[in-house]
Amino acid sequence: MRREYSMEEVRNVVCPFCGSCCDDIQVLIEDRRIIDVKNACVLGKSKFLGYNNERLTNPTVKVDGKPRSVLLTDAVDKAAEFLVKAKYPILYGWGCTSCEATSLGIELAEELSCVIDNVTTVCHGPTIEGVQDVGEVTCSLGEVKARADLILYWGCNPSHAHPRHMVRYGPFSKGMFRASRRERKLVVVDVRRTHTARLADTFLQVKPGTDYEVLTALRSIVRGHDLEVDEVEGIPVESLEELAETMMGCSFGTLFFGVGLSMTYGKHRNIDAALSLVRDLNMKTKFTIMPMRGHFNVTGANAVFTWQTGYPFCVDF
Repeated sequence: MRREYSMEEVRNVVCPFCGSCCDDIQVLIEDRRIIDVKNACVLGKSKFLGYNNERLTNPTVKVDGKPRSVLLTDAVDKAAEFLVKAKYPILYGWGCTSCEATSLGIELAEELSCVIDNVTTVCHGPTIEGVQDVGEVTCSLGEVKARADLILYWGCNPSHAHPRHMVRYGPFSKGMFRASRRERKLVVVDVRRTHTARLADTFLQVKPGTDYEVLTALRSIVRGHDLEVDEVEGIPVESLEELAETMMGCSFGTLFFGVGLSMTYGKHRNIDAALSLVRDLNMKTKFTIMPMRGHFNVTGANAVFTWQTGYPFCVDF
């Protein structure tokens, strides 16, 4: 006899898509399936509504090249057999699961004497290295929402990658002390005029692979040095001086950066320069910096890796 389930609305659900981790999502559930989503962006909504598409409802094992449904215990035994027989396995991913699962994965990797790594390797690995080299002046997203009057996006396009970021925490958010867009200035630095750049008060277009030079020039200006050139990598010095003055003149500024900075030419040296720029700015005003992480719990994976092994990613037992 088929069991009947009533319709249910669940509020304050955390979205498992990007690093913004929006926690105000409402989902409508009928017959144990999500049928509607409120407050989520198009990416988050597709994540919720598409969760059951092509989902494996039972564990499967390939027999004669074809998948066959088996009991969970049989699937676990087969996976364990593969791991035991492997000469040098790698356990990879961990950006879209819980911290508790990651912790158990690390214990398994240690038992197997194998490699365990997370998705930081292909996105913000240089960011982690830069933070370890220089340190990080950071804050919570709530502080940005409440206090920031200058928001700078460098090498990222939140309009597409983190669609609710600017509304919940950025220039369009309603904070305790900054209640509207008019009270905030938006600056975008990128290699092309993105949708985010079109919303900016100031847009600085850099050549691909020249972020380090531009950041170093900004550091020199902030520290009071005169640049004895007319331009830096095609950008007029006057434009850099205006940006530096804007950054030094704000009450509370935040620099958000993406893989456009961490995975371009220079990698962790770019992050070193950005972190150092923010450190220098704190001699003039209050300024913080924060990466735009991709997978919703990749930061959690970094934290658990560091807690249990001493290293945030790429651990070889």
